[in-house]
Amino acid sequence: MSLSAPAAADPFAEKKSVLEVDGLVKHFPITQGIVFQRKVGAVKAVDGVSFNLREGETLGIVGESGCGKSTLAKLLMRLEEPDAGTVKFRGEDFLSVKGDELRRLRRKIQIIFQDPYTSLNPRMSVGDIIAEPFKLHPEEKPKQGIRNRVKELLDLVGLNPEHINRYPHQFSGGQRQRIGIARGLALNPDVIICDEPVSALDVSVQAQVMNLLDDLQKEFGLSYIFIAHDLSVVRHISDRVGVMYLGKLAELGTQDEIYTAPAHPYTQALLSAVPLPDPTMRGAREQIVLQGDPPNPANPPSGCRFRTRCWKATEICATQEPELISRGQITQLAACHHAEQNEKVVPAHD
Repeated sequence: MSLSAPAAADPFAEKKSVLEVDGLVKHFPITQGIVFQRKVGAVKAVDGVSFNLREGETLGIVGESGCGKSTLAKLLMRLEEPDAGTVKFRGEDFLSVKGDELRRLRRKIQIIFQDPYTSLNPRMSVGDIIAEPFKLHPEEKPKQGIRNRVKELLDLVGLNPEHINRYPHQFSGGQRQRIGIARGLALNPDVIICDEPVSALDVSVQAQVMNLLDDLQKEFGLSYIFIAHDLSVVRHISDRVGVMYLGKLAELGTQDEIYTAPAHPYTQALLSAVPLPDPTMRGAREQIVLQGDPPNPANPPSGCRFRTRCWKATEICATQEPELISRGQITQLAACHHAEQNEKVVPAHD
């Protein structure tokens, strides 16, 4: 059954890829024993994730807690080393480089952490925190001097440059996250990975930080990977959206495709739980209540990992793992044997 409306074209389809991820895998071993530990299993945190990020694009990654979003961010930063797969930055193999080559590429991929209260050293002044990247990469020392550059960065993110000598405890949560953004911008990166950067902030402050990220992207041509569990936040800032479930991408498509014509049943269930702002429309969409808890990532179901909670599951779902491909007349990619049967849904936002 085809959708009742065609999907919008991808405005970034002709842009060059800045980051290419193919078959990324990270399994954490489960061991037993105190002295002689032996491996008895593995948590499949990220299990074969592939996507590309284009110049100037924001790719949102959403999913339930424990689906592998933050592990994916650590792998892309090489804070964790993957077990398999490749990550290419502008055609260069990011996972194989070491030493000076790794330092050179790391300057171009920065991260904004989730918690602004623990990601800043309380014993360092704001000026020292933002200046630290220049100490780690002295070849990037600004011509105008580090202190002047730090003041420029503070002003860029909407903070008073005269507060350069203050400490993190003297700032609010939203201001601390702006300090984290300034630190991420210091080395003029091409890609910034945002690991749930607004989840610890009040709603009004969330909007201010997201608008700041949007303005910075337009000014500097940045590419974002924006990780979050709040679908409304992801819709506001993302050009494309990837939906993760139990270590894999269940669906990948443009923001319009994912939010108005979701192809995967899991995506449909997530969107049905988002409150509609218009009270008169709340009866127009049926909420899908998933049965049971997510399976153990150390022992995922055979075939489709979502089948144990899916109302559309059939025998093929238990025996064959669905590929993340385009199905029927749906232009986005979905890892579902029955994706072509889905209908257009009432959007969560206008």
